[in-house]
Amino acid sequence: MSTITAPQPRTSQQPARRKDVHRVPSRLGRYTDHRSGATREIVSLPGAGGSRLVVDRDAVTLGDRRLVAHLAEDEPAENARIVTEVYIADEDRGNCRLVSAEDLKLTPFASSSPATDSKASPDTQLVDSDGVVYRIREISDDGSFPELRWTRSSGSTGQEEPITVTLREVVARLQDYEPARAITTTALAVHEDDRGMSTCRLRGELERLTTSPIVLNRGLREAVQRHVVHGQLSMSQIAMRCGRIKQDKRGNHSGETSWLARRIGQLAEGGQDGPSPWVHTDVLALIVRDGLGATPREIELG
Repeated sequence: MSTITAPQPRTSQQPARRKDVHRVPSRLGRYTDHRSGATREIVSLPGAGGSRLVVDRDAVTLGDRRLVAHLAEDEPAENARIVTEVYIADEDRGNCRLVSAEDLKLTPFASSSPATDSKASPDTQLVDSDGVVYRIREISDDGSFPELRWTRSSGSTGQEEPITVTLREVVARLQDYEPARAITTTALAVHEDDRGMSTCRLRGELERLTTSPIVLNRGLREAVQRHVVHGQLSMSQIAMRCGRIKQDKRGNHSGETSWLARRIGQLAEGGQDGPSPWVHTDVLALIVRDGLGATPREIELG
């Protein structure tokens, strides 16, 4: 890891240049690629909506930029360093995909506007920070029997041709079960006796979301981050408590931090574009009970 040098005091010959602050990448660490022998560095770059991109790049050419993580605006600044430590400790580092122009436009883990009533109107629109609109509509393809479905459309007005999506996709995109779940429940109740509208598919999506052992990992991620940031436990210690232990060439043991980072949605699985927002309840229980020494009921799922 590189040493972060404290900024020098500003003198009269060094005027403040606030507009340039975010253009300078924050260097988080360096390592030597064992395959090419090249020196690479991990930097934090500004993204859309106040987010930060943690990027692995060639330290000399500043090219071959690979996306390590995309951190939301509301995540603690310390998370960039935690992700960097996990990444550098991973023997498979360097296998991330290349940074794309789209990465600079997207905002990760966008959240919806909070619902003021648990029984939200079925006509309520949810808008993420990228301006994508989600709402329940009556859909009838090619003159078929109309059905009630969740849809998404681009643009703040939502006037573009809507695309059908599942309730699970909406929850994943917003990283929150509510108010999408409440809106769905209300919509089904409103159309319960409507014989001219099919609600079978939407009802099935709600049932599967409610009973699925695969749940949002946002609450788990936040719990792990609190322990790490407050110095209670390290990522390595949590992983070791979960039985995920690795050994280096010298016989030293440490926790498999990359496993933990992927389970809590900090790092992407191999071949995936971004971290998964989901985790199996068995894995969640393992990390909470053994890793954090808490009980699953203490973790807010969203």
